[in-house]
Amino acid sequence: MNPSIVVRQPCPPGACICEREQLLAQPAPDLRILSLSRQAEKVMLERLENIQSLADLEHMQRRMHEQLGIEVNVGPGFNEVRTMRGIEIRVAEQPGLCRKTRQAIPAAIRRALEKRPEIAYKLLDSHDLLRDT
Repeated sequence: MNPSIVVRQPCPPGACICEREQLLAQPAPDLRILSLSRQAEKVMLERLENIQSLADLEHMQRRMHEQLGIEVNVGPGFNEVRTMRGIEIRVAEQPGLCRKTRQAIPAAIRRALEKRPEIAYKLLDSHDLLRDT
C-alpha cells in the first residue's frame, strides 16, 4: 500500500506559472513539491529566516532538496560583494514550484543574512574570499 500524498491546492488560473498541470501529466511525476502546503511553506520560510549559522543554512538546503526536490544555491555573485545584494541566491526552475514560493525563499535567506552578517562572511570565506590577495 502506498500512502496517498496530500496535494497542495492549485493556484488561481493565470496567477502562477508553476506548471502544475504539466507535472501531473507526466508518466512518473515527482510530486514531492506538491506536498508543500501553505502552512508548511510558512514554517519553512520562518525557519530559513531564522538560521543561526552557515551549517544551518546548508542543512536547510539539503532538507529542502531531500524532502521537496527544491534546489537552492547560495554563493557570491559574479561581481564584487559589497552588500547582501551581491550574494546570489538561486532557486532552480522546477515544475510545481509556485512563483511566490520561488520568490519567498531567497527573500527569507536574505533577511537571515542581514540579521546575522557573520553567516554571510562565512559563506564568502567558504568560497575563497581572499583568493586574489
